[in-house]
This record gives sequence, C-alpha cells and structure tokens, in this order.
Amino acid sequence: MSAALSLSPDFARSGDWPAHVWRADALAAPQVNTLSSGDAALDAQLPGGGWPVGALTELVQAPGVHLEWRLLLPALQRCGQGPVVLVGAPSLGSAALLPFAPALAGLGLPGQRLIWLRAADGQLWAAEQALRCAPVDAVLLWLPQARGEQLRRLQLAAAQHHKLLFVMRHSAAAREASPAVLRLQLAPSATHATGLRVDILKRQGPPLARALHILPAPGLLAGVLAAQQQGFVQAAATETGAAHVPLVDVASPDIFADAPALVRAAA
Repeated sequence: MSAALSLSPDFARSGDWPAHVWRADALAAPQVNTLSSGDAALDAQLPGGGWPVGALTELVQAPGVHLEWRLLLPALQRCGQGPVVLVGAPSLGSAALLPFAPALAGLGLPGQRLIWLRAADGQLWAAEQALRCAPVDAVLLWLPQARGEQLRRLQLAAAQHHKLLFVMRHSAAAREASPAVLRLQLAPSATHATGLRVDILKRQGPPLARALHILPAPGLLAGVLAAQQQGFVQAAATETGAAHVPLVDVASPDIFADAPALVRAAA
C-alpha cells in the first residue's frame, strides 16, 4: 500500500476520521437530501434516514407482485404538491394496473397529482423527460428489464434535477449489478395479511442480514375501504367513473404539452 493511502494503526483505532471518510461498518452520510419513508424502523436502516432525493432507488419484486404503493405512499404524500408521474405501469393482459385514485385520495394523495404516461416502447425516454420537468415531485417507473447504461442515465437525470425516482424491477434483477444507490426487495409479510417484508439488498453501509417487517399505519385499511366506497358511489353517478388517472400517451407529437402540470421544463 502506498504511503498516501496508508493509515497508522493508532489513527485507525482512534476513530477520529475526517468528515469525508466513510467507514464501511457504518451508514454513510448521504450526498443528497432524504425524505422519510414514514416507517421509523426502515428510516433507521437507510443512509440519511429516508429515501434519497436526487438518486435512483430500485425496488425488486416477484413477477405479478405489486407492493410499491404500500411502501411509497407515506413519502409520496409528503414530497410536495406537484405531479407524481407513473411511467410504464404494470398490466394484466391488455389492462393497465393503475392505482385506485379515490383510495389514494382518501389516504392523502390527491388523484390530480397522478399522471400516467403510457409508454409501451419509450419508458426510459418518458421517465427522463418527466425528471426534467420542474413541477414534478416524483417519478415511478416500471422497468422489468434494463441495461446498466439505461439505469445510469436515470441516475444522472434524477441527480441533475433533484427528484425522487423509484424504479420497479423483477426479482431476477436482484442478481444483477445496478448503479442504484439503494436497492430493496419487497415481498408480502408471512405474519401479517397487509404487512410488507423488506430486504435491503444495497445501501451505503454494512449489509443488513435480517429482513424488516413493515405494518400498515393504524386506520389505514379503514381509510382505504371508506375511499373505495366513495369511489363506487361516484362511479355509479357518472359515466366515466371515479378512478381516473390522467393519461398522456407518448405517441402524441408533443407529449408534455398535453399535460398542463408538465409544460414547464426544469431550467
């Protein structure tokens, strides 16, 4: 080892490290701002105590499992008043699995904040454009398959424009390298019907051998059921229904000009 990189044993034992030196046996001080996940136990295991703002967070799940809303809803409620953009939402056959807007509204995330970009072949481009838009607070991207350079582009865009970015991928991706600063694997809890099992696959800190178990906040189910009932009543009174999420199609010539919340690009 060169002299420039060597440390004396006495200095190493003293623990008197410069502020910019990260020890791998401790959580690193994040290089970006963070936003609480809403769960104290999870925050305690995340560098900076929450989701990184201006960085890529990757959530991997088994095919057909969609637990991201249970995990992310508390942060999306508090991340601002601007749009939350959904890109490449999962589908069941030909039907997109969009969130039930009245239930989210009943839990504190108004439906008018949600914008769905239908991007059959242009998910990466659509997500990058959404990250560039100044009013946008967060981007959720469903990208089951992705190359490393594609994920690096997303990481750079999130960092440049200081946005929350969550990318949902299939569990097979857990074995692949990723530039994401944070990677979590989600699964249903084996001990609670509506709970989550969260395994931290990657963080800037020591490995976490045990899984975290996150339970819904008290009254959460009652709020969902009440909002769902309200949605059914509204849907019965209108022809279009109440669970509408605004749609912007990437096939349109000027995709973002069609969405009033997205017309102003970041400087």
